[in-house]
Amino acid sequence: MHALERDGYTVIVAGTAAEGLAAFTRDLPDAILLDVMLPDGSGHDVCKEIRATSTVPIIMLTALDDEVDKVVGLELGADDYITKPFGMRELRSRVRAVLRRAAMTMPSEDEAPVVEERLELAGVVMDRARHVVTVDGAAADLTYVEFEILATLMTSPGRVYSRGQLLDAVWGSSDFREPRTVDVHVRHLREKIEVDPATPTRIHTVRGVGYRFEG
Repeated sequence: MHALERDGYTVIVAGTAAEGLAAFTRDLPDAILLDVMLPDGSGHDVCKEIRATSTVPIIMLTALDDEVDKVVGLELGADDYITKPFGMRELRSRVRAVLRRAAMTMPSEDEAPVVEERLELAGVVMDRARHVVTVDGAAADLTYVEFEILATLMTSPGRVYSRGQLLDAVWGSSDFREPRTVDVHVRHLREKIEVDPATPTRIHTVRGVGYRFEG
């Protein structure tokens, strides 16, 4: 992790699931790199436990071409994943992207008050300044990625976004990322904002193209 330290990050290393959870509670990191394979348990369990209390960005490290690890990690709330072995350029790109997204949702304390940016369509109300979403009056607990996908779609209702465009909008780049990642996050998002996720009325799939939000 010397490459990340050279970029100016403080890196805390934990070798086990127990050590990782203890470090998370003690140090409150800005982002987490989480290996699926740990000597005392599964990174998936760690991800699930962290997600119960925090929306901190999580990048999963998965085995080569193991689709199960990738999908399970995303289903549990991970924001992104990197397939091992990976290069430092890719790792640094992923870390910068999740930290940039997190920073965009956290206004600085000395920032002057501004009119809140609010989107309201089809019963979904999004307060982008406070990073809060309600659906038909009830709070929806979205991850960073889910929030950013929804914000992108709601900003231009009716517009069809390809998976590549959503990757660019949310991650800042589609480099190193598979379009399947978007599908998993959209499925999660539908479970939180649709009355019946199996027959969505808000986020529609445009076969062979991508997704659109109908207001």
